[in-house]
Amino acid sequence: MLSLADLTIFEPRKLAVITAAPQNPIILIPARLASTRLPDKPLADIAGTPMIVHVWRRAVAAEVAPVVVACGDAEIFAAIEAAGGRAILTDPQLPTGSDRIHQAIMRLDPQRRYDAAINVQGDLPMLDPGAIRVALAGLADPETDIATLAAVNNDPAALADDAVNKVVAGFVDPGQPARALYFSKAVVPWGDGPHYEHIGLYAYRRTALERFVALPRGILEERERLEQLRALEAGMRISVSLIDPAQVGVQVDTAADLARARHLMEQMQ
Repeated sequence: MLSLADLTIFEPRKLAVITAAPQNPIILIPARLASTRLPDKPLADIAGTPMIVHVWRRAVAAEVAPVVVACGDAEIFAAIEAAGGRAILTDPQLPTGSDRIHQAIMRLDPQRRYDAAINVQGDLPMLDPGAIRVALAGLADPETDIATLAAVNNDPAALADDAVNKVVAGFVDPGQPARALYFSKAVVPWGDGPHYEHIGLYAYRRTALERFVALPRGILEERERLEQLRALEAGMRISVSLIDPAQVGVQVDTAADLARARHLMEQMQ
């Protein structure tokens, strides 16, 4: 029989640490053809293969969860199915990738077997699969609702570009996650020291994803045009882990990015 002294080893915080990490995640890749800067981007040919198929293969190679492409268009669905992958059609009018993966997980898993969703952007054809594992590991902290990634970027020209999103976080140890304090298109924080480019790959606890998509748009979210600020404004905790910029490769937002990705991919073959 256990005594009261024996029971003290089962502190709530210790139990939370043991059970905090998701046990059954799923990787979801939101994709749609109606990109304003680069129309039909998911189907753009890179080394003979549609970009979305490259991303799907990278996600599968992470070997942490089943992978499903949440697509708003039948053409993307067909490309993934032809490559041997799994896709699900979602409402093409959904406003964000977060809404798309939420609809996908609700349709795929109404029984709620999956306890986390990893949102891999469909425009990262050279993503290191290890980066996905790093993002998922960020949910080991029981206080973290959403985990994401960043990379050091001290290039003045890149930092001045409002297409490069920045995150403010105080990394006591660069090898450990830090709490995200703010996201911006501006160069922040002020003063000497490293700046961090936000990498738009997220690992959500399922409960956090459901809460997030139900929130009204935030004041700062609308001003900066960054949806992750909605979570911070609502008091949700986002952790950030640093990765090497080389693990990202090229994020394809423009025709110039696509040309660069094609060139690099051809060199790798």
